[in-house]
Amino acid sequence: MTARTNAAKWTPVPLALTALLAAGCAAQEDNDPKRAASSPSATPHGYVEGAKEGAEQQSRLVLNDPGSGSTRVLDLITGKVTKTDNVTGAADLATDGRFGYLHASGATHVLDGGSWTVDHGDHVHYYRAAIRDVGELPVGEGALVRSDAAVTAVTGKGGRTVLYDRGKLEKGDIARTRTLPGTVKGPVVPYREHLLALTGKGDAAKLTVFDRKGKRVAAPDAECEKPKGDAVTRRGVVFGCAEGALLVREESGKFTAESTPYETESTPYEPGSGPHEKGLPDTERAAEFRQRPGSDTLTAPAGDDSVWVLDVGERAWTRVETGPVVAANTAGEGAPLLVLETDGRLHGYDIKTGKETTRTEKLLTGKPHTRNAPVVEVDRSRAYVNDPYGKRVFEVDYNDDLRIARTFDLDVEPVLMAETGR
Repeated sequence: MTARTNAAKWTPVPLALTALLAAGCAAQEDNDPKRAASSPSATPHGYVEGAKEGAEQQSRLVLNDPGSGSTRVLDLITGKVTKTDNVTGAADLATDGRFGYLHASGATHVLDGGSWTVDHGDHVHYYRAAIRDVGELPVGEGALVRSDAAVTAVTGKGGRTVLYDRGKLEKGDIARTRTLPGTVKGPVVPYREHLLALTGKGDAAKLTVFDRKGKRVAAPDAECEKPKGDAVTRRGVVFGCAEGALLVREESGKFTAESTPYETESTPYEPGSGPHEKGLPDTERAAEFRQRPGSDTLTAPAGDDSVWVLDVGERAWTRVETGPVVAANTAGEGAPLLVLETDGRLHGYDIKTGKETTRTEKLLTGKPHTRNAPVVEVDRSRAYVNDPYGKRVFEVDYNDDLRIARTFDLDVEPVLMAETGR
């Protein structure tokens, strides 16, 4: 693998803020009487056994070619590529920020990407460790996996959900803890030491909250029709529903749910408005959200030629008219909407005005795969686009007119791609 750099060199996230926050942590610990009374060999703040802490995000890309089964991890800091176990026939690749989950027939292969971020609110820690294959979960294609620091919830096609110990998973052990009662629609999302699920029969689903032991707890009376899509933001968990988005939040131990419906007035579309016809066809609703991890701005295709942008903070939908959509994403407030279109180019749009502001040269070689289309991964400073037939990945500086910062040439077709370290 070789990396080709264009124009300005890639620069890491500024270290001053990280250093300042780390110093703040240290100062707090130095004032802790328990720490002062400890031995000089006391474990430093943020220490994780077997991992190294970095001053910047330790991003890596998990890549897979379902046809050959070839799987690689590309380290975006060093440029090094690591070969891992072959996983043939993977239908999907998901990540929770550290692990890659390759859903194949009959099983889901778990790959530890060896990089992750721990967010303490006022500061963050960035870690890197060895890349390793962990093993397999006994659910395959169609499985949904959602995690937090303590639990990994795995939901199979039939709606049964099994919980796994996340701490043991990080040590390389797959340890099943319990099975949730009944069945659910869509994923079970760990959130604020609880588990959020949508349950019920027929098209309508009811919000259900479980504790970590699988016991139902008090929850708001909220429904979601034909649930599809979910995302975790700093403001809460978003579920996609036929009528719009359902935002679930927790404060002081109490859960609330608030709906942000699509606008359904029969008026011509204007930027910032909802759909331009009464009633929204299933083909035009937001069914799969993409975001910069933790961001309050979500994106989703809105039919073939437009993209929904949901501002969770403002509780507002914006529909941006684009060219034919392959994939979309955005870094959030102030950043452009990034849309990979069937012309093979990455286009930048101003979300407020809906106008195209810039575009790249053609990035994709040949036509996009129909089953596993390329994706746009976004982190704090860069976006990544996979070109399967060209056997390469592009790194794009979305703050510099979509400049191609680096091109990574690979020895495999990166049909599936997901970023870890976030």
